[in-house]
Amino acid sequence: MSDQQYIEFKKQRELGEILSDTMSFLRSQFKPFFSVYFKIVGPYLVLLLISTGFYLYSFQPFFNLSSEASDLAFNGVTMVLTLFIFLIALVLVYSISQSTTLHYIKSYANHKGSPDFAEIKSEVYATLWSFIGLGFLVVLSLMAGFMACIIPGIYLYVPLILSFSVLVFNQKGATEAYGYSFTLIKDEWWITFATLLVIGIIVAIASYAFSLPAAVYGWIKMGIFSGEVDAETMGDNFVDPIYILLNILSTLASILLNLISVIAAAFVYFNLNEKKNFTGTYERIQNLGKTPEA
Repeated sequence: MSDQQYIEFKKQRELGEILSDTMSFLRSQFKPFFSVYFKIVGPYLVLLLISTGFYLYSFQPFFNLSSEASDLAFNGVTMVLTLFIFLIALVLVYSISQSTTLHYIKSYANHKGSPDFAEIKSEVYATLWSFIGLGFLVVLSLMAGFMACIIPGIYLYVPLILSFSVLVFNQKGATEAYGYSFTLIKDEWWITFATLLVIGIIVAIASYAFSLPAAVYGWIKMGIFSGEVDAETMGDNFVDPIYILLNILSTLASILLNLISVIAAAFVYFNLNEKKNFTGTYERIQNLGKTPEA
């Protein structure tokens, strides 16, 4: 077992315990978790950040009224290409990022605080297409829910955000995880919603704080604060390396902060699973009297 204090996932928790244990898990596992995380997600994350920078750069002429038609045509092709790469990288990063986090937690729980890197990496790639497929199902469902009316979208968000945990911890396929998530939150929707709402607010505020420098810098470059806005050069702030760098850092911060939501959702999943199935309780009963191996 790790020298750090072991945090038991498979037990019931109140809202306050979920929040505090999420932070405790991040503190105790910060170095080993991010070591595993960047080894697996790092290459895709680099691709995403580079494509973000090129996408911002290619967008610049469309905000500059003095741009030539030939420049607009060339940058239009570049923008579409970088957007395509950006979207592919975005899907991969969010899928692999969430999968790595949940499989790390699974390995951590199964090995009592000593996650196995080889096991995590193997399972992340083995379930990649399931994560991508489930991700599309969730996004399409939420889009339909919010387009029909905001309330159905909010209702769907609660079980579907837990479907990724179901996929990993229940070892189900994408469609099975999608369906079982509704069974999991039955009679527990309101408390689950309240928990996810509090977590979402915390992450959103933190993400906003990291995105603010880029926005303020952009406003300064455009002359918003000085009152000297020049429409012909308004797009120049996109060319500025500082502006692009700030946006890249904002994107990176948003992705990493989202891990808090993933970890908290895992605690929510185990809380609900324990209330319905008593999995952790049965495991602890079975282990009574067993002596740990030397």
